[in-house]
Amino acid sequence: MRNRCDWCGDDPLYMKYHDEDWGVPVHDERLHFEMLTLEGAQAGLSWLTILRRRENYRKAFDNFDVKKVAAYDEEKILSLLKNPGIIRNKLKVRSTVSNARVFIEVQEEFGSFDKYIWKFTGGKTIVHRFKTMSELPVTSPESDAMSKDLKKRGFKFCGSTICYAHMQSIGIVNDHLTSCFRYNEV
Repeated sequence: MRNRCDWCGDDPLYMKYHDEDWGVPVHDERLHFEMLTLEGAQAGLSWLTILRRRENYRKAFDNFDVKKVAAYDEEKILSLLKNPGIIRNKLKVRSTVSNARVFIEVQEEFGSFDKYIWKFTGGKTIVHRFKTMSELPVTSPESDAMSKDLKKRGFKFCGSTICYAHMQSIGIVNDHLTSCFRYNEV
């Protein structure tokens, strides 16, 4: 039996996400956009709720092809708001489209979104040595700076807590507990 971070419990989907994705450094543009979108969709909900809809999101948002999403018109947005496979919150759906447009602007300015997002930690993963879940923060100075800059550029659903969760999910921060089998692997 593998020792995992407490948050994933015994749900097979959560365990798979924990074991294969969470905390693994991401340098793929499509995956950056996907995770940024899903973290924003999570606002006010559980991560498991979003994970259960992840494949639906991929289908609904053209596998997170940022150029396609940025080109969505009002008709497409209205069809998304009728899609029962995703969270049909008007602000969240509309923010995905507007965020895609800003994401492309960031790519153009920095050469890639990857270069931009990793600059908040100097291109390195922050490795914490937490022993218990109660030690894990929900924000950090880095997530505060990321949130402030994202908002200044026009991104929506990117508060510091969402940014910190994003940093955890894409491996900018390694918050696996030291007792977790993934701690040393990522």
